[in-house]
Amino acid sequence: MNPSQSQSQSQQSPPDQSVTYRIRHTTTYGYEELVAIAHNEARLIPRDSTLQTAHSTRFVVEPAPSFMQRDVDYFGNWVNSFALEEPHRQFVLTAHSEVTVHRAELPVPGETPAWERVPFALRQRDDPENFAALEYAFGSPQAPVHAELEAYARPSFPQGRPVLEGALDLMHRIHNEFTFDPKATSVTTPVLKVFEKRRGVCQDFAHLQVACLRALGLSARYVSGYLQTRPPPGKERLIGADASHAWLAVYCPGHGFVDLDPTNDCFLGLDHVTLGWGRDFGDVSPLKGVVLGGGKHSVAVAVDVMRRDG
Repeated sequence: MNPSQSQSQSQQSPPDQSVTYRIRHTTTYGYEELVAIAHNEARLIPRDSTLQTAHSTRFVVEPAPSFMQRDVDYFGNWVNSFALEEPHRQFVLTAHSEVTVHRAELPVPGETPAWERVPFALRQRDDPENFAALEYAFGSPQAPVHAELEAYARPSFPQGRPVLEGALDLMHRIHNEFTFDPKATSVTTPVLKVFEKRRGVCQDFAHLQVACLRALGLSARYVSGYLQTRPPPGKERLIGADASHAWLAVYCPGHGFVDLDPTNDCFLGLDHVTLGWGRDFGDVSPLKGVVLGGGKHSVAVAVDVMRRDG
């Protein structure tokens, strides 16, 4: 190394260990006919974890709801329930949040347990952490267990391979062999149809890898959140252009759940903000509900993930 290289490297700033974001998530529903009553659940509050610290979330609903209450669901996610009991043709929900994301401390993939030992470890009741992860080893409505998916996952998991090494290899394969195509699927497209078409979006790829891992007896959960997008060089950042996102976390005994993003072929970084997790999308849908009336409807979502300076 020459002196100029040494000087250049010494002047480089260390990587950020945490980033604080202000997030604005706006959902607008429009209806052809009057809605008499609407009851909704929103899972739009970032949760606390080792990866992040949630500071605050404020909800603004128009028209004003007749009631709103905040609870914690079975999986530990915050859920806001609210009712609109005045006739309306449109309602708008905006969630304003502030959260600090921390750089993850990742295990060395080769130092995680051999994958075929994991299903046995999950069933040991004398290890509460392992046993608690067992519930994510079973199929769920949107990430069911199928022989086809087990066969697809097998090449990534030869005998004795560390579980995180195998999960990373599977992630790389999904990223390389499947095409991101927002027009190919909908929120209800079955995972086997995604597997057949080899096309989809982040939700599909997360469901696919979760289902593949479960088919091998491993535990994996679906994670809902946000991804801060970056404009091309020389272009201004577009308001509302950030994205709701989805990925997964695989369980590695001794290390806990490790988050993987098959859409972007990476571990979680400081650009990812976690809202919540569950068995699949159905457990962590950002907004769902029932309405009386309304007819056909349209929905528009705009997300801003803004880095707070200072």
